[in-house]
Amino acid sequence: MANVRVGIVGPTGYAGMELVRLVAGHPRMTLVYLAGSGARTGPLDAHLPHLHALADVLPPVEALDVQKAAEVCDLVFVALPSGESGRIAWEILQAGRRRGVRVIDLSGDFRLPPEVYQTWYGRQPLPQEAIAEARYGLPERHRDAIRQAWLVANPGCYATACALAVLPLGDLLATVRGPVVFDAKSGVTGAGRAPKEHLHLGELANDVYPYRVGKHQHTPEIEQALGGALQVLLTTQLLPVPRGILVCAYIPIPPDVAPVVYDRYASFCEREPFVRLLPRGEMPHIKAVNGTNECHLSVAWDERTRLLQVFSAIDNLGKGAAGQAIQNANLMFGWPEREGLHLVPLWM
Repeated sequence: MANVRVGIVGPTGYAGMELVRLVAGHPRMTLVYLAGSGARTGPLDAHLPHLHALADVLPPVEALDVQKAAEVCDLVFVALPSGESGRIAWEILQAGRRRGVRVIDLSGDFRLPPEVYQTWYGRQPLPQEAIAEARYGLPERHRDAIRQAWLVANPGCYATACALAVLPLGDLLATVRGPVVFDAKSGVTGAGRAPKEHLHLGELANDVYPYRVGKHQHTPEIEQALGGALQVLLTTQLLPVPRGILVCAYIPIPPDVAPVVYDRYASFCEREPFVRLLPRGEMPHIKAVNGTNECHLSVAWDERTRLLQVFSAIDNLGKGAAGQAIQNANLMFGWPEREGLHLVPLWM
């Protein structure tokens, strides 16, 4: 299919507005449908003035009509909060099944088995039929399944950064003894656009603090992404910056494995278009990946503590959300994975 008609549900949220930017610049996609809540309808640039230059080519934001989305689109991205997003994604998929409409959901609603979802998200899961339909959208692990998928569960931002820090170990994961510890810090856009007191500038500026300690919903997602064989301890912390995630992973591996680790990571990154291993001793910066779909990795073996340290940086709105969704769409339609994702980092 040379040109795909795209819809975005939730274009005024942070992930949604990033999707608008990326779809507008994609050579094989045409944005034909935007849908939001009743409070945010009309011209998109009225809500997002930075998109004024695209006003002539963007459709207006409408109240959601599932049937219309299924009729006018070949691909729909759904970028709404968990608990709402998955239900709408499933309705669009069912309504558009005869036309072959594909759907990518950016929430957590399809990522986990129902009983695990209910435990960690604290709400009723979607029907088992819906969960079984979805394919988990981490290309570095599930590329072939994504190519055949009609419904993709786009991974969480923390889950992506953490999984990519460990997956290059490959079969060496079997040598890990003990839990893998992830110290993870994220920019504030990861908390969504809805106004919350603790996210106000006066509260967040000049501060860093942990949140959802021992309870973050990406914990079981990371364990699942790593094959279910490892136990994970995830500590999430909020940074006073708009975007970006930095993860420090501490992995207990045997000393005799340490000498081959860097080569394992190098081999993995050579195969992956968006994962880059930095030279020995060089550390990742979130500013170097912000605005892109890249993940930067650095590895260091600490002889004294017998721990492998892996540092991983992504943009929570890029490889952690909208960028990865575009990468998944490219796979679903048989296009080169980098199509529409040749992006320059937002260093400033």
